[in-house]
Amino acid sequence: MTESKAMILGCSGLSLTSEEKAFYRDERPWGFILFGRNISEARQIADLVAELRDSVGWHAPVLIDQEGGRVQRIRPPVLARYPSGQALGDLYRRNRALGLRAAWLMSRLHAFDLSSLGIDVDCLPVLDVPVEGSSNVIGDRAYGGDPETVIAMGRAAAGGLKAGGLLPVMKHMPGHGRGFADSHLELPVVTVPRDELELHDFPPFVAMKDELMAMTCHVVFAAIDPDNPATTSRRVIDGIIREHIGFNGLLLSDDSSMNALSGTIGERAANIIAGGCDIVLHCNGHMDEMREVVANVPPLADLSLARAKAVEAGFPAPDSADEAELRAEFEAMFAIV
Repeated sequence: MTESKAMILGCSGLSLTSEEKAFYRDERPWGFILFGRNISEARQIADLVAELRDSVGWHAPVLIDQEGGRVQRIRPPVLARYPSGQALGDLYRRNRALGLRAAWLMSRLHAFDLSSLGIDVDCLPVLDVPVEGSSNVIGDRAYGGDPETVIAMGRAAAGGLKAGGLLPVMKHMPGHGRGFADSHLELPVVTVPRDELELHDFPPFVAMKDELMAMTCHVVFAAIDPDNPATTSRRVIDGIIREHIGFNGLLLSDDSSMNALSGTIGERAANIIAGGCDIVLHCNGHMDEMREVVANVPPLADLSLARAKAVEAGFPAPDSADEAELRAEFEAMFAIV
């Protein structure tokens, strides 16, 4: 079989167009990602996931951002509305054991929810550690403002997903917590010294370096590479993510259509690969942009291919937990509707 290309793509709507089916078949993205525009009701979501996989002819990973709080792509009435990372962290600060149990439970419920629809990767946990005054783009998505809380809660959240047979994606490596701008709109620049980053921002990723997947941040760390955001920076990816953090898993870019990145979509895709990411993520489903991406992304090869194969082989078998029992336990902690 010809290897997939080093990209994860979105799609435009609730079902695939004939153009999209032919495009995915010919261009072979390694995986897909769903957004709110792709969500209507449960049967439709499951059918779309099956269409995506059928278009490439194998059980390609299908990702979603199902965190809870503001970032939850599938919402009521299809799935319950879950609390934010901050709400979980607030419980942890009152009672550590309960907070850790809540983080695990919520992820385990996400796994019940998403696996029933055919989705097998959740872009969670958020391991960013915000500082006072930073952009609300992370805000209440974070578990707390100290690395110890984020490490403990991040591990619990990832564990709940894996107990349900899903794989997590850590984000946003090596840390978006100091961004004073929203990287969807503009490029954040962090100017603190490297030693401060090593004490505050990087530790959650170091602690969870053995997870199989992570997503970069579109943030400039001036002490490391003043000219390029982490997503396209060979210095950050090689020197910080691979060497200092020690992460050897599959590294996805954050969305290449975000305005923090400069250049055309094709130039961004080329720069992401040149910087050392394994996978270019392109989310908006615009066909003209996707054509630019595929023109600048190679087939998976060498270490990137090995990492992708490790992910494909790394989906855990789900436990035998009782969904109703776990849901009742979580609802005793948080009212979800």
